[in-house]
Amino acid sequence: MPKWATSFGAQVIYGLIIGLVLGFIAVDVEPLAATLDWVGSTYVQLLKLLIPPLVFTAVVTSVANLRQVTNAARLAAQTLIWFAITAFFSVLIGIVVGLVVKPGANTSVDAAAAAEPSSTGSWMGFLNSVVPANIFGLGASGASVNFNVLQILVVSLLFGIAAVRVGKTAEPFIAFNESLLKVVQEVLWWIIRLAPIGTAALIGNAVASYGWDALGSLGKFVLAIYIGLALVLFVLYPVVLAAHRIPVLEFFRRVWPVTTLGFATRSSMGTMPVTQRTTEEAMGVPSQYASFAIPLGATTKMDGCASVYPAVAALFVAQFYGINLSVSDYVLIVIVSVLGSAATAGTTGATVMLTLTLSTLGLPLSGVGLLLAVDPIIDMGRTAVNVTGQSVVATVVAKRERILDESRWA
Repeated sequence: MPKWATSFGAQVIYGLIIGLVLGFIAVDVEPLAATLDWVGSTYVQLLKLLIPPLVFTAVVTSVANLRQVTNAARLAAQTLIWFAITAFFSVLIGIVVGLVVKPGANTSVDAAAAAEPSSTGSWMGFLNSVVPANIFGLGASGASVNFNVLQILVVSLLFGIAAVRVGKTAEPFIAFNESLLKVVQEVLWWIIRLAPIGTAALIGNAVASYGWDALGSLGKFVLAIYIGLALVLFVLYPVVLAAHRIPVLEFFRRVWPVTTLGFATRSSMGTMPVTQRTTEEAMGVPSQYASFAIPLGATTKMDGCASVYPAVAALFVAQFYGINLSVSDYVLIVIVSVLGSAATAGTTGATVMLTLTLSTLGLPLSGVGLLLAVDPIIDMGRTAVNVTGQSVVATVVAKRERILDESRWA
């Protein structure tokens, strides 16, 4: 049997196919549907479990080893610039698709479905989210505990910088973090190896549970979203990669497990450990840089959720309510999409991002309710684009700054 047929990426594909089959069966078999739901949610929970220690130990260790990476400040600036560049072209693609497909014109969606969203995005929310609520970046919602990766990133950067400034006295602390990071990465790899099973369960649950019937009235909108996402994934990203002489087909072959897992989990956070490991080991991005770029990207780099989706959705709402948008409105969509993903980082979600766009344009927020029925379906594609874009930017910046391990691509 050829090596590619047993590779990790191939195993994920097998899981995807098996999940589709199980999902169609689970539509009529309730116990199977419940099992798929439990296995899938448990797998995502396991991935998220290791994110706080992974981010903290990786960032502290990276800051302590910054001498191995030249121009650290320039790296950070280049990362943010390329986040903005890809977001800019992604939102332009979304606007063009929305104008051509016209998803809100002559739609059969019931106007009674319009409803105000439960939460909205705000620029002040981003500022509040950056300031750590506690040293662990943890919060509580009912009986569950959640975490804010931006806050963990800020805390770990502070501790890393402080350890460097303290000097020799902090060497045991740095050594402990380096050791703990190795342990966390080993446990993480055990969990990642379960990705084919997790993918099968998540896709199976999606087929069995999501509101596919809603495609009848919102099929045109879903089609427009996926056209936009496909153009970003298979046109924009390849152009960016080719411009930097990074093998396009080889890149997509290596990033496939990340893309697929993002599609299945619908969570950039849940996929983040796999994204970071793949970016380091398959792409050759130095861990000192990847441990900063990937957690930041998982929180603020969302070409699917923060660029394509709000652009198409805003045009849908405007077309549905018969509101004509001016040139300045389209400019505002671009500005909000390029900057807005950061503004919703504390309450990450495409719906929150959409409310920020609609409120900026003065469009009715009740239009959000029209689209909620198909949100899980399009969220799969949005997240796949998000996580792929995070890896694209990290690889491109590493190549531009001449720190990419070119031997990995030989």
